[in-house]
Amino acid sequence: MCGIVGYVGAQEAYPILVGGLKRLEYRGYDSAGIATLDAGNRLEVRRAVGKLENLRKLVEHSPLTGHIGIGHTRWATHGRPSEQNAHPHQAGPVAVIHNGIVENFIELRAELVRRGHKLKSETDSELISHLVEENVKSGLALTDAVRRAVRELRGSFSIVVLSETEPAKLVAAKTATPLVVGLGEGENFVASDIPALLEHTRRTIVLEDGEIAELGRDGVRLMKFDGTPVHREPRIIQWDAARASKGGYRHFLRKEIDEQPQAWIDTMAGRATPASSRVAFETELLPPGGAESVKRIVMVAAGASWITSLIGKFIIEQVCAIPVEVDYSGEFRYRRPPLGPGTVVFAVSQSGETADTLAATEEVVARGAHAIALTNTLDSSIARRAHAQLYTRCSPEISVTTTKCFTTQIESYFLFAIHLAMRLGRLSEQEAGALLKPAFLIPSQIESVIALEPAIRAIARKYALASDFLYIARGINYPVALEGALKLKEISYIHAEGYSASEMKHGPIALIDERMPVVVIIPNDELFEKTLSNMKEVETRNGRIIALTNRRTPELEAIASDIIEVPETSPLLTPVLMTVPLQLLAYHIAVERGTDVDQPRNLAKSVTVE
Repeated sequence: MCGIVGYVGAQEAYPILVGGLKRLEYRGYDSAGIATLDAGNRLEVRRAVGKLENLRKLVEHSPLTGHIGIGHTRWATHGRPSEQNAHPHQAGPVAVIHNGIVENFIELRAELVRRGHKLKSETDSELISHLVEENVKSGLALTDAVRRAVRELRGSFSIVVLSETEPAKLVAAKTATPLVVGLGEGENFVASDIPALLEHTRRTIVLEDGEIAELGRDGVRLMKFDGTPVHREPRIIQWDAARASKGGYRHFLRKEIDEQPQAWIDTMAGRATPASSRVAFETELLPPGGAESVKRIVMVAAGASWITSLIGKFIIEQVCAIPVEVDYSGEFRYRRPPLGPGTVVFAVSQSGETADTLAATEEVVARGAHAIALTNTLDSSIARRAHAQLYTRCSPEISVTTTKCFTTQIESYFLFAIHLAMRLGRLSEQEAGALLKPAFLIPSQIESVIALEPAIRAIARKYALASDFLYIARGINYPVALEGALKLKEISYIHAEGYSASEMKHGPIALIDERMPVVVIIPNDELFEKTLSNMKEVETRNGRIIALTNRRTPELEAIASDIIEVPETSPLLTPVLMTVPLQLLAYHIAVERGTDVDQPRNLAKSVTVE
């Protein structure tokens, strides 16, 4: 995953490619590479681990020339960060760059090896180059070779292919992950996001799922995977550079809400597949004594990461039967809790730089407990201090308030719980497979929740002038109430509180009147009747109820002013689908009130001082 850039034209390709990758750096990456065809139509590839500066230095000593090429920044999924695993991947005359995940990686790899292919990397991406090479060598034109190759792939992908056999052409194809074609005069471009193109052209065509683009110097041809021609008029991009990096969205926050399905896929990639009931991580997460040495788990975090850890506590205790504590990292570091062998501590931070959590991590390590960093940032301070690292891999968030980092932290805890329970022998393969199955549906279910946006926007307009909100829920969804309230207060500046519905009579009920909107998270589970009773308490006091459920019932329709219905999933994953509409509700209320959605007053993305 991460940045893709391709160019064909009359200019030198390398400066355009590296410039485009530079403008995609906000996406995050751990390695970079570029391939061009030189004057003799020979393929030249340069790759380097780390930042683009390392690649630039490499090219200074070993220049790249030519008027056609492809470039890529990679954030590791299959295979560790290394030059060998970096893109572009080459097989004979063919070079390929790839974003996404090949779900049938294991079967394809075995078949290619059986047919005599020599694979050099640990990645799923390299397989694509070998499939295209095989098709080219069988006599197919490059576009047809790509069409045949993509029909063998399962999963989500965007690819761009360069070949010595047709040196004036790039071929791009996509499903699920973004790809944009830029149209120039005597030159054409392709990239994973618009900022990479804007310096050169504002005429763009966004590829749809299941489409291929054939790019030459003088034109672009579109078709579906089956070869059916596609005609689409280009769009003229009017945004400035800052707006363009939002991909056409008004705010980064709204863009990042939409990125959650892909973020979920990327966090799952290489760790769990529908074909297997096992969860495997890139490196060992558990202490040297193994699963049996884990007697207690502590989660230290701040802000939204503290809330995801409350959900993680529910998941791990239920799946693994191991006691879990959740603590604010700023409190944990000062109260000197008991630590030592047998305790595993999750240090949870989106940025990996949160000062209190970093200090807590150092305390944990110094006192002999095992620290696991749960973060979205490779080689961050917390990741470096911890004994093990569990990355969410959802690409950087630009908006201050979290969306995709929140849902992928829940996902990470879910995967870890299954992994640990299987290592402990507390889950059979059949039971683990049953737990995992709903997780593969989450991306499409999030998309169906986002499709409810018009109804959620109408609710937001209805309540945008409220001065106070109350959010209530029970069980594993109680932390979702906390997150809904936090999101609303962060970006709309409305006072909001999140409570366990069981606590209604212990104080919050005094706040209820006809001016108070109350968001009730009420999935149809074993706590439905109890939460419904709390709803009736609100109704009796004339509170205005917004019910969030996964099954609309006559009882809810009789009480609630508004109902938002999300798809049904595993009870352990219900918080994910309940969170997304609350993100949209907070977003649209903030827009109605005219606040600075992406950079709310007084807040910073990473709290790096105490």
